Amino acid sequence: MKNRIVIIGGGFGGLACAKELGNTGHVVTVVDRRNHNLFQPLLYQVATAALSPADIAEPIRKTLGRYHNINMLMAEVIDIDTETRRVLLDKGDGVEYDRLVIATGSDYNYFGRDEWRIFAPGMKTLHEARLVRQRLLLAFEDAERETDRDRHQDLLTFVVIGGGPTGVEMAGAVSELGRFMIDRDFRNLRSERFRVVLIEAGPKLLAAFPEHLSSYALTYLVGIGVEVRLGEPVLDVTATGVQLQSEFIKCSCVVWGAGVKPSPASEWLGLTRGAPQRIPVDGNLRAIGFDDIFVLGDTALAIGADGKPLPGLAQVAKQQGIYLGRFLNGATRSPGAFRFKNRGNTAVIGRNAAVFDFGSWTLKGRLAWLLWALVHVYLLVNFEKRLLVSIQWITRYLTRQRGARIIDEHQVELGKDGVGSASKENLPRQLASGQGRS
Repeated sequence: MKNRIVIIGGGFGGLACAKELGNTGHVVTVVDRRNHNLFQPLLYQVATAALSPADIAEPIRKTLGRYHNINMLMAEVIDIDTETRRVLLDKGDGVEYDRLVIATGSDYNYFGRDEWRIFAPGMKTLHEARLVRQRLLLAFEDAERETDRDRHQDLLTFVVIGGGPTGVEMAGAVSELGRFMIDRDFRNLRSERFRVVLIEAGPKLLAAFPEHLSSYALTYLVGIGVEVRLGEPVLDVTATGVQLQSEFIKCSCVVWGAGVKPSPASEWLGLTRGAPQRIPVDGNLRAIGFDDIFVLGDTALAIGADGKPLPGLAQVAKQQGIYLGRFLNGATRSPGAFRFKNRGNTAVIGRNAAVFDFGSWTLKGRLAWLLWALVHVYLLVNFEKRLLVSIQWITRYLTRQRGARIIDEHQVELGKDGVGSASKENLPRQLASGQGRS
């Protein structure tokens, strides 16, 4: 029977599901507030000038263009009417469904302090990555001509909040970028004044990884000059720096990577009010209490074989998307419950340094770094992206040069009222409002 299937979200899970439903008898509509899919695990490389935005993003219409039964709507979902089976969109219109797939991902959690977002963007969107890159590069340029010693030091200080994979990757990449540029391209800067501070409220880095991998990451980062502050909760983030219990750190750029929260999808279904939560699903990824609604990825509270909730990883969302697409298409009459096949949890720390946790065994160092690169190239959306990123990585490895060090002269972020100041007028709606992807 032909079904109208609506997929909210064009990320890993949503696109994987849509592709499985491509050129079938179903009428499929993908709804996303952006016109592109985005490989978020490599956003930090856009932020640190290693890759350009187009290297890790592709228009959703291009990705799905070969499937005649799939349409894409660039729109923001504001609610779901489960009685009439209608997804309500931002311009007062909507789209009806027989089956609904929610794959809306997650947003960074500022723990009730969303006003920090304008000073400490995360790594969820291209704009945020470009904003961080703008602030990083502009700080070096301003430091090159700054004569006041204290302000010169503030401009060369960068803070990353959160000791998970995003924070560790950003801290390592910023340290390598800054020290290379200072030694090679700037004449009035000294690498000994360059400071990268990684702040983690918990007792260790990479809390989800085994202790020996966490210790390895800490040792490596300290070895390349990153100042790691463990057990230091952030009390405030302002235009000029970060307040800890022990001190106020003045800096030119702050990056947030201290936790995530689900999209508002649970509120759309009337399950929560004011505090979005992951939506419980059964073995077939059907939202519990709804016969025609399915949930994927970070938005879904799916229980693994060990009885614990599945983590919010790209590989989980992609495997769920493939499973659900086949399930909705009826490719298998008795598919059984979804079972996640763990391909390993990973984080890159720096040049020739990464960690991999496969559960029963682990890997670290150069071999883990090579495996990390292979996995991330493989997960890119198509051959063109894989080739472009591979060439740039090889070139960067051999030369240490970063080719995306472009400053937009029309979006100068550093203001006269303090280091790293910014106005809400210059930031996009999603950055100022704190809304997640839909």
